[in-house]
Amino acid sequence: MTPDELNKLMADCASDAVATAAEEFNIVLDHSPASVELIDDVLLSFVDKYHDQALEDQAVFTICNIFGAYVGEILKAQLSGEWVYDQTDPNAPSVFLKVGDNTYAFAGICYERLVNDSQVSVNAYYQQALSNHKH
Repeated sequence: MTPDELNKLMADCASDAVATAAEEFNIVLDHSPASVELIDDVLLSFVDKYHDQALEDQAVFTICNIFGAYVGEILKAQLSGEWVYDQTDPNAPSVFLKVGDNTYAFAGICYERLVNDSQVSVNAYYQQALSNHKH
């Protein structure tokens, strides 16, 4: 996958997140840094609305990837990051946002909140990423 293809894919996923949040929960995601704090609620809303269906593998994969892309796109715009497609594990390729020497797994943090621990905050992870790069 070329960098341009990856950038388009992530931008498309972020757009899907905006559409999904609006359709499912009437939540407006406006691509602003302030909208990141809504993602934590959106993720838990899937569980509230769909219960076990929200935790089926394909649903989890889609939910985590689109909302991870949404948050990543906002950070990417703020810090001039770049998407990296990691194929180290061919059975589970993943996408990270690289900023300087750091990489951020936004889909992974969405997964943690959705599946493992509702106390994990995507917004806190995002805020930490931002503070890592303040000069």
